[in-house]
Amino acid sequence: MSMATQLTVISCDKPDPDRKVLLPEGKFKHFQNILGVVLRDAQDTWADLWEELQDQVTDGVMVLPSAEEGFRPQCGWPEFLEKMWLLKHYIDHARRFSEGK
Repeated sequence: MSMATQLTVISCDKPDPDRKVLLPEGKFKHFQNILGVVLRDAQDTWADLWEELQDQVTDGVMVLPSAEEGFRPQCGWPEFLEKMWLLKHYIDHARRFSEGK
């Protein structure tokens, strides 16, 4: 059984009366929701990266002598570097959202 889909062309010349226009409050709420999700993902990624460092750091401040041997993430370098890239990506998105770009 196939379902037919009907598409409607929306032109800028004649506004659609059934189309809802967001009020400024609605746009702001939408902005907050998107930014909240992006920042939550950034915090989760940061937590993953911080967890990788916990074997090399005590009490979150002192680097242990074993760290002099070199840092090797438990998840492996490819995944660790991917998380670093994701964190940069999330921060870039948050900055662009806040600047209205």
